[in-house]
Amino acid sequence: MKRKDLTQGSVPRTLYQLTLPMVVGVLSMVAFNLVDTYFIGKLGKNELAALSFTFPVIMVIFSLVQGIGIGATALISRSFGANNLAKAARETTDSLFLALLLVLISVVIGLLTIEPLFSVLGATPEVLPLVREYMEIWYFTILFVIVPFVGNSAIRATGDTLTPSYIMVFAVLINALLDPLLIFGWGSIPALGLQGAALATAISRGFTMIVSLYILRYRERLITFVIPSRQVLFGCWRAILYIGLPTGVSRMIAPVAVGGVTALMATYGADAVAAFGVGSRVEILGMSVFFALSAAIAPFIGQNLGQKKWDRIQQAINQSNGFSLLWGGLAALVLWLLSAPIAGVFTDSPEVASIVTIYLSIVPISFGFQGVYLIGSASLNTIGKPLPAFVISLTQMFIFYLPLAYLGANIGGTSGAFVGIALSYFLGALVFFFYLRRLIERNSRQ
Repeated sequence: MKRKDLTQGSVPRTLYQLTLPMVVGVLSMVAFNLVDTYFIGKLGKNELAALSFTFPVIMVIFSLVQGIGIGATALISRSFGANNLAKAARETTDSLFLALLLVLISVVIGLLTIEPLFSVLGATPEVLPLVREYMEIWYFTILFVIVPFVGNSAIRATGDTLTPSYIMVFAVLINALLDPLLIFGWGSIPALGLQGAALATAISRGFTMIVSLYILRYRERLITFVIPSRQVLFGCWRAILYIGLPTGVSRMIAPVAVGGVTALMATYGADAVAAFGVGSRVEILGMSVFFALSAAIAPFIGQNLGQKKWDRIQQAINQSNGFSLLWGGLAALVLWLLSAPIAGVFTDSPEVASIVTIYLSIVPISFGFQGVYLIGSASLNTIGKPLPAFVISLTQMFIFYLPLAYLGANIGGTSGAFVGIALSYFLGALVFFFYLRRLIERNSRQ
């Protein structure tokens, strides 16, 4: 077992050691999406628009998966902090059972709602069949997505963020090799278009599931074959869902809101939808460090919470927020300078490229505040305050994000919508920052 004690030593050094491998892993997953976007963009703007329509729906499912993963990380890391290894193994195994149940529910609901759901999102009759081609295959890959994600969350709870990153890099390499083969065909392999992209995802994710389960069972010893009582199983699920369900729903709020903005973009035509999809994926690239840092801070807080070391928790959050603002400013500057060349990589359409350039010149201004927002959400969930995190996320998306995007669109079209999106993250970050500071000060005094 490669467990790392996160309750001792320098806080900045520990966060750096946790975050750096996670950056590689997150960048790999961003590259996964960008590779798909690049090759599908070569098929045409309708195919690119179809992929853009699938993005918020896929993110809804990922959000629920992330919620379960965060709930598992919070529980397992606390057990490691308290040196209760048997409890950590029980929680890991039961979280995987919960993931399998989620797979079954997601596949059934997903396949039954393709046409009505994407019609509501604004998919045109020309684009809707392309969406169906992709999602009919993608829904069956959910097993290969959910299980390794929850498994990697358990590995990170031990303090090992390097191994999950290796697993994610492995998935990206396989996907990058398979995408052009299956999308465009080669030799006896037929050109499958969007279906080929979905199959490449399924195969690459399948390999990661095998690897992550092997590591959990044989290296970490975190999978137990002892059959739990119903009381123990349901008790563990209840503890995971207490954190994971509000967290997952709060993370689902973001893609639901993105779906609302996608519908808004659809009123400006397929060019705007395609551009918004490309811009959103490039944005994730700039945000990758924040995703890594928010994922890395969870096991740090969990282990220190197990020993009530609130001073280390406060120090970690303060330093993470400061870094986020600095990195966000640098990333925004780079994307502004390179916005036009980046747009040209993903599309040959001048109309789409023009809107992508505008997006990358405006929305990245909010990157640093998005980092504060993500760190605040991850911190509250790990501390065991998922409901306040949910309420703040709900406020962020439905009081700030959607209204400001629609207001901006009414004032300045697509450019105005992008200004509204940037402003919403500034407001959401302020709410998280002040609430979390008061919470930690109160617990430190107690």
